[in-house]
Amino acid sequence: MMTLHTVLFVLCSLFFQTDSIEGTWITQDDETGKQKSEVLIYIESGKLYGKITKLLLPEDEGKICVNCKGENKDKPIEGLVIINDLQLEDDIWEDGTILDPKSGKIYDCYIGFEDDNTLKVRGFLGFSLLGRTQVWKRK
Repeated sequence: MMTLHTVLFVLCSLFFQTDSIEGTWITQDDETGKQKSEVLIYIESGKLYGKITKLLLPEDEGKICVNCKGENKDKPIEGLVIINDLQLEDDIWEDGTILDPKSGKIYDCYIGFEDDNTLKVRGFLGFSLLGRTQVWKRK
């Protein structure tokens, strides 16, 4: 009897599971394919944000955002909020921005699931055709 309840619980959990974007995601370097950082994605007041919590490459440890402007200028990259103000629209988080700590540039951004453990993160200027997409994996 207990086994039947356990099986039913697991099946119901899988059936009603919702994809949550919140959590820690691993970014990759576009050129080398190496894991670059961990980004904590969270929702606050209905909007999506993302903060770099850990730099994974030894050569990046302790780096600061020298090319950033304004309040982010010369701040440590670890702890930097790089995703700001995205809003959910038809399963896509959009209408916000993403900061590239390497260049200090801020891009328009949208994020969507490729599958449960993979995000496609697109940064662009003006038109989404003029940009690049990164693939982030769930930690």
